[in-house]
Amino acid sequence: MIRSTSAAPRPALVAACLGFFVIQLDATVVNVALDAIRADLGGTLADQQWVVASYTVALAAGMLTAGSMGDRFGSRRVCLWGLAAFALASVACAAAPDVPVLIAARTVQGIGAAALLPCSLALIVHQFPDPGERAHALGVWGGVSGIGMAAGPVLGGVLVAASGWPAIFLVNVPVCMAAFVMIRRHAAESPARQAGPLDLPGLVLGTAGLAGLAGGLIEAGHRGWTHPLPLALVLAGATLLPLFVLVERRAREPMLPMSVFTSLRFSAGTGVGFLFNFCLYGSLLCLSLYLQGPLGQSAFAAGMQIFPLTVAICIGAAMSGRLTGRFGARAPMLAGLGAGAAGASLLLAAGSSGPLPLVVTGATVLGFCSFAMPAMTSVVMSGVGADRAGLGSGVLNTARQAGGALGAAVLGSLLVVGSGMSLVVPMAVTVAAYTAAIGLTLLATRR
Repeated sequence: MIRSTSAAPRPALVAACLGFFVIQLDATVVNVALDAIRADLGGTLADQQWVVASYTVALAAGMLTAGSMGDRFGSRRVCLWGLAAFALASVACAAAPDVPVLIAARTVQGIGAAALLPCSLALIVHQFPDPGERAHALGVWGGVSGIGMAAGPVLGGVLVAASGWPAIFLVNVPVCMAAFVMIRRHAAESPARQAGPLDLPGLVLGTAGLAGLAGGLIEAGHRGWTHPLPLALVLAGATLLPLFVLVERRAREPMLPMSVFTSLRFSAGTGVGFLFNFCLYGSLLCLSLYLQGPLGQSAFAAGMQIFPLTVAICIGAAMSGRLTGRFGARAPMLAGLGAGAAGASLLLAAGSSGPLPLVVTGATVLGFCSFAMPAMTSVVMSGVGADRAGLGSGVLNTARQAGGALGAAVLGSLLVVGSGMSLVVPMAVTVAAYTAAIGLTLLATRR
């Protein structure tokens, strides 16, 4: 029996999970709809990548501020703000008349998600103070988020085939409304601490640096590395991010206090989170484009062929919480990351032409990377105090979404070879990233 500080623990947990579900869903649901969006609104492959990256960059950039706001003003309140913004932006996405408006609306979606994600995690941490019970609750939360992330391509394919691409955004609205009502009724507010000044320099530098890197990588895949635009964007990102770290070291109220990284458990676990989403988001984008490109599948067929990956993610995430509560985090993290590396190796062998069964098998094995997800969250959150749960969840999820944004940019750009596509280079990079994540896991879980 899970006990909590809330009078209605199960509805409160369900509400937090619903919010995280739509965030993860929208990170991947658009992937299989990209061809339909391009057919309707026009645009290039780079525009397609921007439709994906604008959401993840805004999500990553806003979460540190949102996590701190949750600590200062209450996680429940900030969750409700995020849900309202996300629902309104989803309607704007569905009604977008062209690609620039869609990208702008996706950016607002990301801002709403940034307010929602770290605060939903902080609500769970607040309401489940016992470490074992918290691990169980995080397992449920991670399992639902895994369903959202993995269900995106499948649900997207079904909705595009049945109703057209706007439906992938409109489906968010009733879920957001249900989560809003349940959080208001059942979630206990987390204790707030006194607010300090907004770290505007940190917010601007962090956002611009991440956007510059992601944009440069996207444009390099479209224009080539010798073109001035991608070179300028990458150089700007590579300059601004070190400046961001310098500003945060000196700020009185930094959005990213560098002191949190003195814990090896926290810093190494956060690095695993970055690489986890780098691999998964980038691989899902590559799979969707590859299935509908060289293999000639429709959006619906591509979604169905990604469905076994969805099942694998759900199984791994659901089992991870129980395994973590009983045996600790190391075993499920190593199992998940090893499965990701094995699946990426199979996809690498598919090259530029399949065969389709090998692609589906490789994607399914890669999906078991989800064993690492709730376990990783448990490791990171145990590295910060309960009074900084919002900040800790903000740092972790910022790292994860930054990894997702850069993974989609890097692996999506590497997918294109001449006038065709090949999985060889992006999956080789993915295997290397999973190997690095295994090394960080050994550090994060060292006793």
